[in-house]
Amino acid sequence: MQQDLTPETYWDRILHQPIQEDCPMRRTLELLSGKWRLYVLYVLSKASVCRFGALKRAIPGITSTMLTHALRDLETLGIVHREQFNEVPPHVEYSLTEKGLALLPVFTELAKWGETYLDP
Repeated sequence: MQQDLTPETYWDRILHQPIQEDCPMRRTLELLSGKWRLYVLYVLSKASVCRFGALKRAIPGITSTMLTHALRDLETLGIVHREQFNEVPPHVEYSLTEKGLALLPVFTELAKWGETYLDP
């Protein structure tokens, strides 16, 4: 958001302009779209570092292929950091980058909305 705009003015501007390919709302929604991306980010936000197996156990219903795909996408986008350890046994750890950590306030707002509007 531009520094000189209030959140209300910024939102009003987004609502009244045609959706452009470079619209920040559109680009953000595309970045977070997909069945598993947000779930992966949520699990990574709860742990500073997480191995693949721990991520898979924490996300019910996800296949190894889908988890690998989501992690690769998020790594390409600069939201997730992947660190490979070449030791015996070899393992890989995932964590949020600074860009990924910047999404935490968004998760906070989503959680507040859920507490307010969703039945327990």
